[in-house]
Amino acid sequence: MFVLPPPPRYPTQAAYNAAVAAGHVAPMIETNNILSTPEDQFLVGEGTYVLKEDLLLATPPPHPSEAPVINPNPLATNPQPATVGTKVSLLSLESRRPPPAFYRLAATAALPGSIAEHPNEWRLSNDAKLSSDGEGRGTSVSDVGGPNSATAVSAPAFGDGNALLAPERFKDPNKRRKPKNNMTKSNSSFISRVIINEAFSKKMADRSNDGVFAFANINRAFQWLDFSSPTKADYLTKILFTKAHCLSHDVNLITKSLSHLDIIMGFSTGEIIWWEAMSQRYTRLNKNGVINKTPVSQIRWIPGAENLFLAAHMDGSLVVYDKEKEDAIFNPEEEETQPNGESTPPNIKPSDKISILKSVHSKNQKTNPVAIWKLSNQRINAFNFSPDNRHLAVVSEDGTMRIIDYLKEELLGLYNAYYGGFTCVCWSPDGKYVLTGGQDDLISIWYPQETTLIARCQGHQSWVTSVAFDPWRCDEKNYRFGSVGEDCRLCLWDFNSSHRQRGSVSSRVPTLHRAETQGTSPGRIRSGSTISVIDGDEEKISINYPVEPRSNVAILPPVLTKIADKDPLSWITFTEQSIMTSCKTGHIRTWSRPSDSLTQTNSETNTPDVM
Repeated sequence: MFVLPPPPRYPTQAAYNAAVAAGHVAPMIETNNILSTPEDQFLVGEGTYVLKEDLLLATPPPHPSEAPVINPNPLATNPQPATVGTKVSLLSLESRRPPPAFYRLAATAALPGSIAEHPNEWRLSNDAKLSSDGEGRGTSVSDVGGPNSATAVSAPAFGDGNALLAPERFKDPNKRRKPKNNMTKSNSSFISRVIINEAFSKKMADRSNDGVFAFANINRAFQWLDFSSPTKADYLTKILFTKAHCLSHDVNLITKSLSHLDIIMGFSTGEIIWWEAMSQRYTRLNKNGVINKTPVSQIRWIPGAENLFLAAHMDGSLVVYDKEKEDAIFNPEEEETQPNGESTPPNIKPSDKISILKSVHSKNQKTNPVAIWKLSNQRINAFNFSPDNRHLAVVSEDGTMRIIDYLKEELLGLYNAYYGGFTCVCWSPDGKYVLTGGQDDLISIWYPQETTLIARCQGHQSWVTSVAFDPWRCDEKNYRFGSVGEDCRLCLWDFNSSHRQRGSVSSRVPTLHRAETQGTSPGRIRSGSTISVIDGDEEKISINYPVEPRSNVAILPPVLTKIADKDPLSWITFTEQSIMTSCKTGHIRTWSRPSDSLTQTNSETNTPDVM
């Protein structure tokens, strides 16, 4: 009887590159995920966090047609990175109770009066989620319902008023349109291989609805896992792509159901895939870069939207796509006209307003893109929607963080880094504060209501790659957030809102209230804005806030600094039971919370009425 020999061991990417550099051909074999339980822990004020498990995702070998990138300069930077490490999205199909702090914060949640159109209005998020792939979305509520939700005032939908953007309605509300191509039978040159678990149907039929799905990317592979399964290391589906690396992905929480999951993926080639996981069908968007040829650094479904999603391209553009529309070669429409009659040029300076190359209110909506906003001439690294689904925080390589009213396509404020670019961003659960991490190894806490930098957080020794709030340890005064970085460190931080009065530095200009300038089109005058005189009689509002000197800003130390992995970390999120991190080599680590910390927090918390 003939017995097959065991497969050769899979070499690391570094070993493969070294072998190719030496002129040798190294065999590349795909391997399985590995689940282990190493011993490790760290101590914080509330107790001891214990490393529960370490899931190592199989790193896919380079495609045979893909020449390995060998750069002998360790300081060299690549404008189109082959990988961003491992990013994860977590999804629960059941309706879950939100974190206790969410109710406390929601009752008084309102975006700053200088930003919010209706300061007393609070929106119950339709885009509520268990968690996402970091970059600030963090962990939040999922499908909140109940009597209190009826009293919440909903924010307008994105593109509200443009009937051309309304999704198709079916008689059966559970029926959703699926992509047109079968991924398992595809002969596309973009997809190398699709591997579906042999027991996929049985696993889906036997699993409980209260379990958690995980979607993760590692280099040119994308995996769908069931974290509620006793064999969580076995993927449900693994997709391998040719030459393209998945840099970001997101799951639509509006259309999710037991029979339908919409996932979007953005790639290093600029292309986008809409994948329906249950049917294994997909559609390719921005094919061959017909709309934008630069890589997609981050991609997100627009809150509350069934079809629309937002992609950040590395040429400094934000592009809105519709998953069901065909692509067409894009030609900029008539440029946005400023109040003084001048048009905004396509190439803009960081201090200028958004250049709207195509508005969401355009009547030309037969094909993608739905909208295009040019923000900068440098790459956008991350963006994050505010909890009330009205605003967008965007950070880029040019060292700026922009607050945008994306419903009105209007720039509200532009904040500058101490030095270098910003790499990640997230909002606090109540929408009051914004965190940014950057290449200056610092985390900045911003308070947009007063256009103020509250504090800079110093604890990392290299670039910060991901920041997230812990909603289970936040209340109306105290905030807990975490960060990870290229230095392999996990840092936890505690911030008290009293820091805003004690150690912050507010803008040193008169506080201005909203008004309309006579003789010009209506405009907003915001708190902390600076005024300059043009032609002796016209006032122009500047929303570009200068860098605060380091000596003028409070420095916040971490409550914990922990080397959490051997490789640079790329993602962090908080769940009710744990802290989760991932690194660039595919390790997903789960740190269990202290057993009695959340029990005490929950017992002290009652659910108040929502305004």
